[in-house]
Amino acid sequence: TNPVKVDAVREVMKEYDFLSDADVLSVKADSKIPEQPKSMEETIRGAKNRAESAFHDCDYSVGMESGLMQVPHTKTGHMNIDVCAIYDGKNFHIGIGPGFEYPSEVTRLSVDKGLDIDHAFFEAGLTKNEDIGSFEGAIGYLTKGRIPRKEYTKLAVRMAIIHLENPHLFES
Repeated sequence: TNPVKVDAVREVMKEYDFLSDADVLSVKADSKIPEQPKSMEETIRGAKNRAESAFHDCDYSVGMESGLMQVPHTKTGHMNIDVCAIYDGKNFHIGIGPGFEYPSEVTRLSVDKGLDIDHAFFEAGLTKNEDIGSFEGAIGYLTKGRIPRKEYTKLAVRMAIIHLENPHLFES
């Protein structure tokens, strides 16, 4: 139900002829994972759980999840990724957006103290907005507005749509 994520999905769907007439509805869907995912597996599972939970009387449902994953040779050992899972009632179509690092203190507060990123940014004194993820997002803050969260989220959605637009390339 995050308005940034819903708007990102809605705007991306309009870019594709076969999806441009889609009605994009916001549905509260439980990720069934911790509030702050701390691995790629957990983040993907959360997106898939949300998509599957939202699949009711539709052709496709979309689950979005942001989370940390361990990345060697980085300053903090972790990067954030955005995952989009599109579910057609039978198969999942997964897309992952680009990764980036949070400031060291934010990563520490999230990994060691268990805070979600919004609260970690707030506790680190980087924002007065305890719900930064529903607005410009941490990526918007870190890029000084060059990449707002909606644009960052759109990339993961587009990556998942690759499967839908080119099904003949992904037959098993």
